[in-house]
Amino acid sequence: MPTRVPRIASSEITPPEVYLNRRTLLAGALASGASALLRAAQDSPAPGAALRYTRDTRYSVSEPPNKIEEITSYNNFYEFGSDKESPGRNAYTLRTRPWSVTVHGDAEITGTFDLEALLKEQPLEERIYRFRCVEAWSLVVPWVGFQLSNLLARFKPTSKARYVEFTTLYDPQQMPGQRGAVLNWPYVEGLRIDEAMHPLALMVVGLYGRVLPNQDGAPLRLIVPWKYGFKSIKSIVKIGFTSVQPRTAWNVASPQEYGFYANVNPQVDHPRWSQATERRIGAPFLAARRPTLPFNGYAEQVAGLYQGMDLRRYF
Repeated sequence: MPTRVPRIASSEITPPEVYLNRRTLLAGALASGASALLRAAQDSPAPGAALRYTRDTRYSVSEPPNKIEEITSYNNFYEFGSDKESPGRNAYTLRTRPWSVTVHGDAEITGTFDLEALLKEQPLEERIYRFRCVEAWSLVVPWVGFQLSNLLARFKPTSKARYVEFTTLYDPQQMPGQRGAVLNWPYVEGLRIDEAMHPLALMVVGLYGRVLPNQDGAPLRLIVPWKYGFKSIKSIVKIGFTSVQPRTAWNVASPQEYGFYANVNPQVDHPRWSQATERRIGAPFLAARRPTLPFNGYAEQVAGLYQGMDLRRYF
């Protein structure tokens, strides 16, 4: 059982709102002031607002969490630019309320659902997870969210549903990176349904106890901690149940570099760099790189999902 990370005294943590992009706050204030959106936004938490949640000590790690400014200023979110700082500068343009999620495919219950209505059914909890990017850098993040399986069960997937497909918002006006041809937009990711139903798979709505910042995937993102970060899709607007393996964004763009499974594996290098070690964001510049943990340290919990599979072949 993972050891619970020591809690940092509140007096030692800089208030998260200091680091939230002030333009995001302004955009949220303007949106909530618009009469057309007022009714839909009445029950919506403001950007940076504190969330009500419990801490689930079963899901924690021994490493201390990264500082919030590290988590919110070093991001891959190509919808807002391809360098690490661009999402923090540009994501203020994203309007996260009102927000809806469309559910389709092989399930008994489908349709379009208001996000606030879905969240009312899901008690929130904090889980401290390792996060490992395919680019060989890592973080430790205190996410706030709810177990993905609880949400999927609500829609009663049928026996035909072998995979779950997730889709990010497509709106080039709000997401300027989508005006370029970096990827075949919208961003799509997917999991086998048994992966999606695993207790570690988390739907996230918050960070450090507050509403998730735009650059980190607001208002709803996925976290699959044993996989490389590109599997953890952001700003989700569609969830589909399907019998066919989804054509996912990075796998379509470069299948030899970004596999569908993308489990963290130090024995399988990226074609352009080694995956044997990783750089922890926030560590001193000259600090030694740390060894990459198989399945990002969650091997005991998830290895059974892949019994009989050659993980070198099924990257």
